[in-house]
Amino acid sequence: MNGLGSIVKEEKACKGVGRGGSSGSKFRISLGLPVGAVINCADNTGAKNLYVIAVAGIRGRLNRLPAAAIGDMLVATVKKGKPELRKKVMPAVVIRQRKAIRRKDGTVIYFEDNAGVIVNNKGEMKGSAITGPVAKECADLWPRIASNAGSVA
Repeated sequence: MNGLGSIVKEEKACKGVGRGGSSGSKFRISLGLPVGAVINCADNTGAKNLYVIAVAGIRGRLNRLPAAAIGDMLVATVKKGKPELRKKVMPAVVIRQRKAIRRKDGTVIYFEDNAGVIVNNKGEMKGSAITGPVAKECADLWPRIASNAGSVA
């Protein structure tokens, strides 16, 4: 045998490329937020929504839009909100998505909106409070976000 028949596919944890300030490993989650999506800003920075420009750690494939899932860091701009936040490119982390995700224990969960919070490059939040629940997958990856979360779902 030439060794090709013995290859076994396994679901492996991603190493977290470009995820400064995160801890733990991220398993594959359904990607629900492609580039161009507008998501709610769930912190108290003064931003109302975030426009997704790029997703950190995505290398890409021809004609496929890069997409983010819960716990991913993305590059975003503020479309509505305080004038000092608008027209600037800043990192953000996805904390909720409407696309259903399947957890390791078999449960399926989805949220009523797509939401993210503005962070710095180290993963520290710009705001000090989060409105609404934060997904457990995101809270495990980002301890600074988990500490500001009102509830973890």
